[in-house]
Amino acid sequence: MKAMILSGGRGKRLRPVTDTIPKPLILINKRPLIEWKINYLKKFGIKDIIICSGYKGKKIKNYLSKKNNFGCNIEYSVETSPLGTAGAIKKALKNIFDESFIVLNGDIITNINLKKMMSKPNSIAAIELRTNYGTMKIKNNKIIQFNEKTNVENIWMNGGIYHLSIDIAKILPTKGSLESIVFPKLAKKNSLNTVKFKNVLWRSIDSHKDIETCTKEMIQKKYTKFISKR
Repeated sequence: MKAMILSGGRGKRLRPVTDTIPKPLILINKRPLIEWKINYLKKFGIKDIIICSGYKGKKIKNYLSKKNNFGCNIEYSVETSPLGTAGAIKKALKNIFDESFIVLNGDIITNINLKKMMSKPNSIAAIELRTNYGTMKIKNNKIIQFNEKTNVENIWMNGGIYHLSIDIAKILPTKGSLESIVFPKLAKKNSLNTVKFKNVLWRSIDSHKDIETCTKEMIQKKYTKFISKR
């Protein structure tokens, strides 16, 4: 099975770092994001990878070439102008010859068990909603419990990992968003599945604070075994 890594964004909220390098080359725990993604896929036996790149994509290719592609077969689908997540996938589909494929958002760090995704095409990895704000349990206008930056139980969010059928090509736009255009269509047809994950390592790198938080979380004892394997 092949996997696509969506790596074409500009990462504007990570300026000034992304003024000179693309977001996938930002260091997390001393390694570039793209390296974490490739090693993550390798853990689950996926070594055929398509990098969907755009902004400063040549720097990604140069970095991976110097590392001999980490023992993987890496192809590139390059956007000359932003296509959105759906458009990027549609452009890269010419390199897919299987019945289904994996898609990863290029800005997440996770230890989600990808094998659990592989049995259900057109599925999204779901994780419990995480809030960056303190939550309160209230009774009779009195706060009886305060939780600082906790998960919100039984409210699920898109984890940015997808197992998609090749048939999705029929509804992919040339330009646009997978999340706002394609997934609602599949959901309306009752054709969109989910695989739920609780208590997992999952961080989206959208700000400088995210880099700091993710690095601290990755070196916790309960995650070191996962991230240390190569």
